[in-house]
Parts: sequence; structure tokens; C-alpha cells
Amino acid sequence: MDQIQAMRIFIRIKELASFSRAAEDLDLPRATVSTTLKNLEQRLGVRLFLRTTRQVKITVEGELYYQRCIQLISAFDETENLFAHQQAQPAGSVRIDMPHSLAREIVLPALPKFSARYPHISLTVSANDNAVDLLHQGVDCVIRAWPSENENLQSRPIAMLPQTTCASKDYLQRFGNPHSVEDLAGHQAVGYFFAHQRPESHLEFSVGHQIQRVPLAHTLTVSGADAYIAAAKAGYGLIQTSRQVVSQEIARGDLVEVLPQLTPPPMPLYIMYPPGRFLAPRVRVLLDWLIELFARL
Repeated sequence: MDQIQAMRIFIRIKELASFSRAAEDLDLPRATVSTTLKNLEQRLGVRLFLRTTRQVKITVEGELYYQRCIQLISAFDETENLFAHQQAQPAGSVRIDMPHSLAREIVLPALPKFSARYPHISLTVSANDNAVDLLHQGVDCVIRAWPSENENLQSRPIAMLPQTTCASKDYLQRFGNPHSVEDLAGHQAVGYFFAHQRPESHLEFSVGHQIQRVPLAHTLTVSGADAYIAAAKAGYGLIQTSRQVVSQEIARGDLVEVLPQLTPPPMPLYIMYPPGRFLAPRVRVLLDWLIELFARL
């Protein structure tokens, strides 16, 4: 039996002045209570009670030990209750990092609902499209469109965002509006690069159960979703991105959907966080809320 439980048994014996009543109060066998106290006295090297057939009387050493046990058990229970409260009402600071476009168009507009649900959590949202060192930069979790290559991180898929192909009106006036993959000959795309990958300028389309990849020329390569969309609006070429992210640009006419009958494969989203069986409640509720948010898109 662990030491905390032994202290609890000792306390009840003292307060009830009876082994039998202590056993009944704690719903334990009488023999267990007696054996626990015997082992406790052997470990401490002192006698805690003077026992006769008629009464149980605490010793001077037992009284001193009782006072310390009350303090220790009280502190232990207070600590346990602290984390029980955290489970019911998480509190503290959480830092999350995600691409600019997701923060602006999806997460930040919905975030007041999270704050209303968890008013004691203070959030820091950093917008970034490159890899982040969570442990060294003090970030609790990140959202990215690629799974983690870092074996020290947990990587969990949370959504498959529908994508669209689009370009500016000016670009389509100059290059023509394609109606098939074959019509893309002579077109160009905005190039894109990640910090950990080579620049790429191609389009992908779901054709049956296959992904058809179409390489295109480019005159501009950017990094970051905001720059990618801005380059398309400036007429530098075709882009493929989350439909949700560019919905307002399409509604305003800043961008025009191209080849709507040929959809790009959906964009996978992953949430990454340090491994471990137990996440702090403040981090876990944010992860759960984000998964719920993206599931509704």
C-alpha cells in the first residue's frame, strides 16, 4: 500500500480512536488497517499508538506524526484538486502557429467562440508558413499542410480542405480561359516554395482515381499563402489553394475560378504538437476545438 494511503489510515485511526471504526469508515478489512499501521511503525521506527483490548491511545511520537500527516495530506489533496479544476475549467497560456491565410479566414473569425467557452485561457496566435521548432520557440502546437518530418512531434490529420484553381481577370484576358487540361499549354503558374522544399510551379487535378500533374512555366515564385494569393491577383499566373481561403476574392471578382469541372485534390491539414501521453488541459481543449472547427468546413 502506498504511503499516502497509509497516512490516511493512520489519521482515521487517531481521529476515531479505533481500528475497527477506521476500517469501517475507509471500507477496508480490519486486517488491512492493522497490517498497514504495523508496517508504518516499522518503517518510521517508532510506536504510534498504545493499544489495549479496551482502547487505542496515540503516543507523543504519534501526535507529532499526526500533525505532519494532516499538513501533507492537505497539501496533496489541494494539488489534486488544482488539476481537477484544470480539467473542468482549463486555464493558462497557449501559443499556436499556423499559416497566415488559415488564421485570417478560418481560425481568428471563429476564435471568440473558443474564448467564450474557455475564458481563462490566454491565446497567442502566430502566423507563419514555414517550419517551426516548437520546443525552442515555446509553441504548443502548429497547423501545417504537410505532416511533420520531425520524429519528436506528434502529427495528426485534422481536415481535407477543398481546393480551387483560380487566376485574375487580367491574367485570363492575356492568356485565355482554359476549358480543359490541354488548354493549359502556354499558361503559367505562380511558383511556390517552402523553406524545406524546392520551388514548384505546377497544377494538380483529380481525374478519376488518378492525380494529373501539369507543370507550368513561372515568372514569379513566392513563399507564404498571402503572397501566393496576392501574386495571382496581380496577374502572375494560376494558383491552387483552399476554396475557403479565397472565397472572398472570388466573390469580389478579384479572382476567377478556372476549370471548375476539374477539381484539385483536397489540401490535407495536420496539427502537430510535442509527443506525450498527457497533454495539458489548456492545450488539449484547443486541439479538440480546432479539430471540431475544421470538421465543419
